[in-house]
Amino acid sequence: MAKQLPKTDVVIVGVGWAGGILAAELGKQGLKVVGLERGRERSIKDYTMIHDELRYGIRYELMQDLSKETVTFRNTLKEQALPMRQLGSFLLGEGLGGAGVHWNGHTFRFLPYDFEIKTQTVKKYGANKVKDLQIQDWGITYDELEPYYDKYEKTAGIGGEENPFAGKRSNPYPNPPMKDTPLTDRFKKAAKNLKLHPYQMPSANMTKAYENPYGAKMAPCQYCGFCERFGCEYGAKADPTVAVIPFAKNTGNFQYRTYSNVTQILHDGKKATGVRYIDVQTNEEFIQPAEIVVLTSYVMNNARLLLTSKLGRPYNPNTGEGVIGKNYCYQINPGTQGFFEDEEFNTFMGAGALGATLDDYNGDNFDHSSLNFIHGGSITLNQSGYRAIQHNPVPSDVPSWGKEFKQASLKYFTRSINIGAQGASMPTRMNYLDLDPTYKDAYGQPLLRLTYDFTEQDKNLYSYIGKQTDRIMKEMGASKINDRKTLEHYDIVPYQTTHNTGGVIMGADPGTSAVNNYLQMWDAENVFVVGASAFPHNSGYNPTDTVGALAYRASEGIIRYSKQGGMLV
Repeated sequence: MAKQLPKTDVVIVGVGWAGGILAAELGKQGLKVVGLERGRERSIKDYTMIHDELRYGIRYELMQDLSKETVTFRNTLKEQALPMRQLGSFLLGEGLGGAGVHWNGHTFRFLPYDFEIKTQTVKKYGANKVKDLQIQDWGITYDELEPYYDKYEKTAGIGGEENPFAGKRSNPYPNPPMKDTPLTDRFKKAAKNLKLHPYQMPSANMTKAYENPYGAKMAPCQYCGFCERFGCEYGAKADPTVAVIPFAKNTGNFQYRTYSNVTQILHDGKKATGVRYIDVQTNEEFIQPAEIVVLTSYVMNNARLLLTSKLGRPYNPNTGEGVIGKNYCYQINPGTQGFFEDEEFNTFMGAGALGATLDDYNGDNFDHSSLNFIHGGSITLNQSGYRAIQHNPVPSDVPSWGKEFKQASLKYFTRSINIGAQGASMPTRMNYLDLDPTYKDAYGQPLLRLTYDFTEQDKNLYSYIGKQTDRIMKEMGASKINDRKTLEHYDIVPYQTTHNTGGVIMGADPGTSAVNNYLQMWDAENVFVVGASAFPHNSGYNPTDTVGALAYRASEGIIRYSKQGGMLV
């Protein structure tokens, strides 16, 4: 039998960026907050001498243990979904700080167009342009969200410079941009020759010693090249365990419990009463009563927990009705690999968010009248630091194994560069999340089932943006570039990106969205669901800045709700 614990004001499920921000903001207002994190304790002392590529980059020590919980996958409704047995297409984080511990630090604001995408697209191009897409406005505008972007960027110490296509800023970036390198200079020069508008990528890798509004002190980046999939032992990368969680603890109103896997939201159909969780070390079961329940775990888990708890209306792809599981989106990643026969570059050096970006082909920054897709993507040369095991660049006419491969891999390790793109992902009726009817996790709960495939929109965007990255690479002087495969069916095996979104989407209409613009559930007023699960579509950027901004927005809503109750919108 589950042991019932003393009631708290707020229980938070998942203690990463969103959970940490909420704990800090609610704690300083006097609310008693309990954070439940199913992974282990983590702090900067755990990252000392962490430059072990095999342990962290290949064997994924900081990621979720798929032997206990995974997702099942199929491309279409006609197929049998099967469990993902090894981490592949995306990497699910686990542990205090979440994916904010092992991220690269790319920190872009979404474009104003993103938040009103349906209204603006239909107004400019007509309704026929979006007839096969399930897009909708977010229920909030860029201008309304901008003050919260500003708060998050100050918390994370973001360094950057002006992007000519970005929305207006109330303040400059709190830090200057990262250093230019010969490669970023070359990319910028080539882009300008093509009449494009490059700028230095906004970065959560500190560009100087920085103290954030919570009093967290972060050190300057060492440009060591071990960011993605690694924690930072210098404390030079914005990380929830450094930037917000210590402050939350020091309020005296926040406690977190690690190894605490939440299996159910307890509710009466209208309001939540708390959560049920298992201590994964002892298998003891507990009930944590709370006045307010906040989900701040990863995209997949937010949707799954609502579905297993029978809270909210499950999405039905056949009718288009329901909201939980709706509008799952990913990201489209065209790009170009170029080889330079007579030049070498220090590509083994870098930092997670060291790079140059351009947005000429992002959002609606270019005319789509004659194009068979909407939106676009950011194009970036990211010098994050090539590592010896994971990076084996060879031209496409070289075998992928054997003596010739080894020789070419050694030759081109410092003679190849990549220009990548993050293409937006638009929702369609048949890409969604639900519960698997067959497979269960280690605790007897149904696994989440992912039904997803690339669409004609995705394929057309991929082809168009890929031609632009080819053009820039040729302008940079590459001796040859690799042929790019055509985009066919989505494959969950090779790594692509961990920018998964949707499933508990926000909006102004309870009939088509799960949460309002404070991330408060329409169907349960004391439940807030915070994270990229709220995105109605995915943009041409990394999601973290928008997740952070929405967390600050949600914190205001929760504080208001704690005083007055009722729907906030």
